[in-house]
Amino acid sequence: AIVNRTAGGMVAGESRRELARLIEGAFAGAAVIFAGSGGDAVQAAKKALGQGSTLVIAGGGDGTISAIASVVAGTPAVLGVLPMGTLNHFAKDLGIPTDLPSAVGALAAGREVRVDIGEVNGRVFINNSGLGLYPVIVRLREKKQEQGASKRRAALAAAARALARYRLLTVHVIANGQEIIRKTPIVFVGNNEYTREGLSMGTRPRLDAGKLSLVIPHAAGRLRLLWFSLRALLGRDRPGQDLDIISAEEFVIGAGHRFVQVTLDGEVATMDAPLRYRIRPGALKVMAPTPGS
Repeated sequence: AIVNRTAGGMVAGESRRELARLIEGAFAGAAVIFAGSGGDAVQAAKKALGQGSTLVIAGGGDGTISAIASVVAGTPAVLGVLPMGTLNHFAKDLGIPTDLPSAVGALAAGREVRVDIGEVNGRVFINNSGLGLYPVIVRLREKKQEQGASKRRAALAAAARALARYRLLTVHVIANGQEIIRKTPIVFVGNNEYTREGLSMGTRPRLDAGKLSLVIPHAAGRLRLLWFSLRALLGRDRPGQDLDIISAEEFVIGAGHRFVQVTLDGEVATMDAPLRYRIRPGALKVMAPTPGS
């Protein structure tokens, strides 16, 4: 088990010892490692696989889980998920409880399933990837957090600041044999399709449909973008009118620049253009709760 030592209250030594006892009690012979960074987590996962581990449990937010998943994907090992972040999208879509004792219990009594992962220019993501405003918001959020703001407050402040000064991105997309050119503030790529209506908006009914979901809003001005955001929150967006929604196994995005800022599960990376996205069906084995448990 590899746990982000700054996530979910793990800064205190007693919290770490309590979590270690939970994991060791549920999984005989388990070793628990508290990693200080994403790089440390990746190295720990590689070492665990090299030593023959068949189950690697990732404890932390979506960024930590994504980093460890990138190592486990395509191997015989299975990924376990302990949700210890702010949003925990991946864990929620798997149906894993958000409190740690229940999550450990669900993993111990769970079943192995295969899910898809997304990939862009060889980099893995388990939830989503974004261009345009998304990387700007993440960078601004990180600065606010460094100044002491909570993640939620930092994200709200970053979004407001980014919206006030954003620039449109011209994207050139080739997908399903079609070519699309748009000016847009945001490009969103989901690993499988996200629900866009009702109380379940922002969740994924399936993680194994074998398709990426590309969303490009048509909104250009700030007021229009704000209106688009409100409509999306109310579940009233209309494909073909306010935005393009494309489902595909792979596609290519050019953004008019040699290098492009891209988010991958909340982490920002600089990549060479064009961006080549693809889905890897069933590439990741995960532990999921048994239905009805």
